[in-house]
Amino acid sequence: MTPTTPCTIRAALPSDENAWRQLWRAYCEFYRVQMPEEVTSRTWNRILDPDSQVMCIVAEVDGQVYGFANCVVHENTWETQLVCYLEDLFVTPAARGRGLGTALLEWLRNAMRAEGWARLYWMTRADNAPARRLYDRFTQADGFVRYVIRQK
Repeated sequence: MTPTTPCTIRAALPSDENAWRQLWRAYCEFYRVQMPEEVTSRTWNRILDPDSQVMCIVAEVDGQVYGFANCVVHENTWETQLVCYLEDLFVTPAARGRGLGTALLEWLRNAMRAEGWARLYWMTRADNAPARRLYDRFTQADGFVRYVIRQK
């Protein structure tokens, strides 16, 4: 793959499961999370379920998947249109810097316009400098601080 290699952004297909799982494992390792197999399997099944609000797009080059974006399209209380939460975005380290992350975000921005979503939003860790450099090209962080309560 070269810096100018064109990529295809498309919806995940059942045949992408092995590639997605490899990328998903690497993504979870990056965030130092041990994801239970039950959650991984349920996430993949929801991605493939046309009635689910969870969707996944992949970045493919020469028939190989190098990245993905998992999203949840949902209703909200601040707009009348649906919104899209980009929950997970990952490009394999060997393919970074070649425009795949940009292509995934551009695809989602175009889908926002085409589908009439009120907004596309996401978050990342404050210390994730490489991702933030990419994200800052699209929009600036909004200054919100996240709080999480977990069921014990």
